[in-house]
Amino acid sequence: MSAISPSGTQSGAADGDLSGLDKWFEITKRGSSVAREVRGGLVTFFTMAYIIALNPLIIGTAVDKNGNLVSGAPKFTDAAMTVVDGAAVGQSIAMVAAVTALIAGIMTILMGVVGRFPIGLATGLGLNAMLAYVIAPTMTWPQAMGLVVCEGIVITILVLTGFREAVFRAVPPTLRIAISVGIGLFITLVGLADAGIIRAGDPLVQLGIGGSLTGWPIFVFVVTLFVLLFLYQRKVKGAMLWAIAAGTVLAVILEVATSIGAQSDDNVTGWALNVPAFPGWDAFAAPNLGLLGRVDVFGGFAPDGHATLGTVLTGVMLVFSLLLADFFDTMGTVVAIGAEGNLLNESGEPPHLREILLVDSLAALAGGAGSVSSNTSYIESTAGVAEGARTGLASVVTGAAFVLALFVTPVVNMVPSEAVAPVLVLVGFLMMMQVGQIDWPDLEISVPAFVTIVLMPFSYSITVGIGAGFITYVAMKIFAGKAGKVHVLMWVVSALFVIYFAQSLISGWFS
Repeated sequence: MSAISPSGTQSGAADGDLSGLDKWFEITKRGSSVAREVRGGLVTFFTMAYIIALNPLIIGTAVDKNGNLVSGAPKFTDAAMTVVDGAAVGQSIAMVAAVTALIAGIMTILMGVVGRFPIGLATGLGLNAMLAYVIAPTMTWPQAMGLVVCEGIVITILVLTGFREAVFRAVPPTLRIAISVGIGLFITLVGLADAGIIRAGDPLVQLGIGGSLTGWPIFVFVVTLFVLLFLYQRKVKGAMLWAIAAGTVLAVILEVATSIGAQSDDNVTGWALNVPAFPGWDAFAAPNLGLLGRVDVFGGFAPDGHATLGTVLTGVMLVFSLLLADFFDTMGTVVAIGAEGNLLNESGEPPHLREILLVDSLAALAGGAGSVSSNTSYIESTAGVAEGARTGLASVVTGAAFVLALFVTPVVNMVPSEAVAPVLVLVGFLMMMQVGQIDWPDLEISVPAFVTIVLMPFSYSITVGIGAGFITYVAMKIFAGKAGKVHVLMWVVSALFVIYFAQSLISGWFS
């Protein structure tokens, strides 16, 4: 029989059975094993699986300018748009859930096989909200998805021409470290927010509810966090997966015993995202993939059927906004995952960089073509890397789990965010450890690094943190009289970010 040693080296008949697999994914070369990749891939899936429930609530319930859902059906049954058609909304949500899982699965598997890097891909949060609440209300859903397809085409061209790689290489190593640290704080905040530990308050944010930790879901988070810390301290294999499983079992027991229910204005101590209760066998049904291909590629540049300078420029600005967010979110994610897994070379680059960026770009296009918004690389993948994932085989496992989720979504949705959030908090800690590598006395680099680190969590955006850091870096070099030492692409990208931050003003001029 084949055998894989814990260190990732092959033994026995494994040379004959696994040599091709091992060679392609570089399992032994990266010091991993099949078991570690499977565990890491599953951890990544469970930290990302919330998107199957969350994306339908964003894309599946919003309406376009005609009051239609992404499914094409009207959301309201009356002309005043006050009476919601529950059946139509339910069908729309189910359709978005199915295609969200399908495209996430296909693109993540493609990342594993082609990019050979442990990254999961799915509909990008933030991008989907912008599409649903900013873009779709000004046009039809097919036209809005067409802009996403255009963004995917442009960003793919940038990869094929080498421009996206060139920008990646132009970023100073210290800024890359700052990006990784900032993302660590960002995902920690995401984890705390998903668990209800940190909530919106007055002023800004507060601890729990009114400054107090209240409710059984928060209890689940705390218990799961300490279980995870205990297992991680003891170096138990699969610590994160075991902790998620333990937290889910506890959550299910509590839901059965106390009927906690979903969080709402009337139930502020409820479950934040997924209610850990079995929905019944009638919830299992063949997936409806009817959203695939419902796209009007160029309609977004002429929403009313007539292209004018204003409508074209508005469409271009919308594509530009999607492009820039997607472009630099991915760069930050790749850097963070590579640093966490010690997968970066001496130049701070991951292996197979072009392939990674190409698959990510194609994912944006696929998300638009599937009517579920742009798909992108997920920073939650760092959880799988922290669990031991080092190769694309982990992504294949994650992708396969997404495909399986097409048919068992109710079971996947039993895992509450409160049982997953502790993993994000621990990963944030691990990524924060890199902060000591920044030369803080050197203001030319430490000030941009600081801006990058603090703005990611405080603005709740990886893109904003990167953009502000780039602009500050160029400014500090100018102040130091070293403008000539700034890479030309840093000038170009910083100028693009200035446009990005001023896009509302610019759009106003043209409108």
